[in-house]
Amino acid sequence: MKLEEVKSTLSELDTIAFQLPNGDLVPNHFHVTEVGKITKHFIDCGGTVRNEEVVNFQLWNANDYDHRLHPEKLVHIIELSQKTLDIGDLEVEVEYQGQTIEKFALDFDGTNFLLTTKQTDCLAKDKCGVPAEKPKVKLSGLQSSECCTPGSGCC
Repeated sequence: MKLEEVKSTLSELDTIAFQLPNGDLVPNHFHVTEVGKITKHFIDCGGTVRNEEVVNFQLWNANDYDHRLHPEKLVHIIELSQKTLDIGDLEVEVEYQGQTIEKFALDFDGTNFLLTTKQTDCLAKDKCGVPAEKPKVKLSGLQSSECCTPGSGCC
């Protein structure tokens, strides 16, 4: 989810809720302790130099149970961050404290912002020797004439 979409969504909400991948909601007294731009300048395993930028929200729970961040306040924090840090319409990632600091992608289901899992991946599969995965075929889906007959290529 990109930052402008987050702001647009917030403008239509009365309350903000973040849902973890396991379905639990982040406690409603969370704070957004940071809105920032993270720049990653790196070289992948194939030798390509890359630059990535994302907007980062850090969510934090305190013992302040009377606190509730309202959508208009978060929009104000975002706009101040955009102006001060020169943040464009970048993808948003969210940090939240689990067993360690966990990073999530962001989506919206019409009610809650969804913290979705992120996965690592090789960005240079064609250059670093990672073999392409062979397609998985369900044996039950093969017709008997295709299976293990001379010349069928299954063996």
